[in-house]
Amino acid sequence: MPKSGQARVPSPEEQRRLFEVIQSKRHPEKNTAIMQISFKLGLRAQEIALLQIKEIAQIESGGEFKLLKVMTLPAAYTKGADAMNRSKTQYDRKTISFKKEAFDQMIRQVEKLASLGATIEPEDFYPPVTKHKGKSRDLPIVDQELKKALTDYLVIRLSNDPQLKPSDHLLITQKGGPYSPNTLQEHMALMLRRWAGIEKASSHSGRRSLITDVIHKQKKSVKVAQKIAGHVNPSTTLIYEEPPEEMLSEALSNLGSD
Repeated sequence: MPKSGQARVPSPEEQRRLFEVIQSKRHPEKNTAIMQISFKLGLRAQEIALLQIKEIAQIESGGEFKLLKVMTLPAAYTKGADAMNRSKTQYDRKTISFKKEAFDQMIRQVEKLASLGATIEPEDFYPPVTKHKGKSRDLPIVDQELKKALTDYLVIRLSNDPQLKPSDHLLITQKGGPYSPNTLQEHMALMLRRWAGIEKASSHSGRRSLITDVIHKQKKSVKVAQKIAGHVNPSTTLIYEEPPEEMLSEALSNLGSD
């Protein structure tokens, strides 16, 4: 079963409306690049926010650049990784999970310590925290609309700052600094919901749209979709095997037809 509250998968018409309305707003080149990366590469908002120039293009002399054929997304950018270097020094546990054997062993240890009169601290028996390292992935930059959006945006970036370095952030805010993942999530939701009027859309809509297309329309294997998504566990990708809203609407509109 799909998770409740999943991001809306926009229809092709809604996607066209999104990119049309972006052209009537400020910074159309940047906003088009953001949404093309989301819909054509399936990156999470955090991953988009952390992208550097060197992941997209090679800067050459004279203010020229060359788009890369393949974008390599570092593991440090992906979900669960400490990409922002802001992890807590202590993990605030709300739930504790044990395997049955480990739980039985823990109980025996508590009984032994109690029989010896030792002080028992619950945190001494917590299982170790699993640290997520993320998963790197290579994504070919082949879609023509994506390539045009990246090219148009990089032309402006280089014209505004000829001294751009490969390690500079690809996307910057109006103030000139990099986006935080939360700020970019909010900005993408604004474009989708307020500008394009797509209900229940979020920064995850482009990602869901791409993976749904790969599985349902292109009929590619879950393994292909898993690789594109960067999911560690294929069971996460299987969520996208649920029919998208577009298919449900089509089925309901054809009720009683011969």
